[in-house]
Amino acid sequence: MEFVLYEGNGAVGTITINREKALNALNSQVLDELDATLDAVDLETVRCLILTGAGAKSFVAGADIGEMSTLTKAEGEAFGKKGNDVFRKLETFPIPVIAAVNGFALGGGCELAMSCDIRICAENAVFGQPEVGLGITPGFGGTQRLARLVGAGMAKQMIYTARNIKADEAYRIGLVNAVYPADELMAQAQKMAGGIAKNAPIAVRNCKKAINEGLDVDMDKAIVIEEKLFGGCFETEDQKYGMAFFLDKNKEKVKEPFQNR
Repeated sequence: MEFVLYEGNGAVGTITINREKALNALNSQVLDELDATLDAVDLETVRCLILTGAGAKSFVAGADIGEMSTLTKAEGEAFGKKGNDVFRKLETFPIPVIAAVNGFALGGGCELAMSCDIRICAENAVFGQPEVGLGITPGFGGTQRLARLVGAGMAKQMIYTARNIKADEAYRIGLVNAVYPADELMAQAQKMAGGIAKNAPIAVRNCKKAINEGLDVDMDKAIVIEEKLFGGCFETEDQKYGMAFFLDKNKEKVKEPFQNR
């Protein structure tokens, strides 16, 4: 991989968009490499992913405008589909993904962060959907995910005005879960990912699936999705170990029930 790095550390994997000279902008090659990287993650071992950008300035500054500037209508639609397909794979990836936003997250970068389950950011992070200033709409899910995350009114304001927002405002409107000093960001991401990885892996995966799928249907259908995934946890080793550990008053019969799974 030229522009996407992957590092495994036990149950936590880290994906880094590594095109620092271009502020980690997304072009077709980056999208293809990200797609291939996700396919190669060992889901038998890895229980949580962290996604970040190389360097201290940018998470992902957007899609590559140089590549987009000459696209035809059909090519533009195809480029949008390529990005949407990869981001949707990330959004529905079986295990949780934490975006560690270490600077600019504009356009496609904001859309990439929104495709992750959880977003935390550095104090120097900047978010925005500047596409209308370039004569286009957000093309990698921005019009859909931003409204779902921060509400339609705030999403429309950000998209229509093309105004960037800083980390504190992103936290205020619920776009990110937490803001940290830049030099603490990755340590905090690792800490969160490690905490997720310690929990029952089947249950965590089922929770992600239940939340994602439930948001797309009405409540009556959503609770059926939950019931099925709840029931699916029973008779698994995770459930047996987890409940045995809880019921063992001396916590001796079962120690760290999910760490060897």
